[in-house]
Amino acid sequence: MSDTFAPGARAGIDFEGRLDDIRRRLDEVAPAPLPAGLTDPDPGGEERWEAAQVWAHMAEFVGYWHDQLRSVIAEYAGDPVPFGRTKRDAARIAAIELGRHEPVDELARRTREALAAVTGDLAGLSTAEWKAAGLHETVGVMDLEAIVERFIVGHMEEHLDQLKGLATATATATD
Repeated sequence: MSDTFAPGARAGIDFEGRLDDIRRRLDEVAPAPLPAGLTDPDPGGEERWEAAQVWAHMAEFVGYWHDQLRSVIAEYAGDPVPFGRTKRDAARIAAIELGRHEPVDELARRTREALAAVTGDLAGLSTAEWKAAGLHETVGVMDLEAIVERFIVGHMEEHLDQLKGLATATATATD
């Protein structure tokens, strides 16, 4: 038996399949014109974004959380490793503001590259590496699978859903 296994295999989470679906969805939405309107806020949140802000965030956050994941793995020695940021993080806010003015094709390219890097790293993790745990300021202790789910895979799915919702609302408004 190999010392590596498919991402999420222990919990029955198909990260590889979901990341493939995310890439397919990116390919579908990237060429479309930016839809109008604002997203609904996250549950319990207040942020509402234009489509360009969603794209800017996706292009930035995948790489950020991938780096955080690497740090947790590298520093883990039995105790959860502090990691992450909150929505108030100044660098996060600045990246969204700057990125919203970039062409979507560039943001999509960066997002795809970051997703490819994450996918490659996840596929190569050993059983020992999957046992690493982090400590997030607001979420608390999280194992590696929970970090990948919440901050990368699930996060991408949520933002792609937001873009789809904006496109649907724009199409409905113009009919």
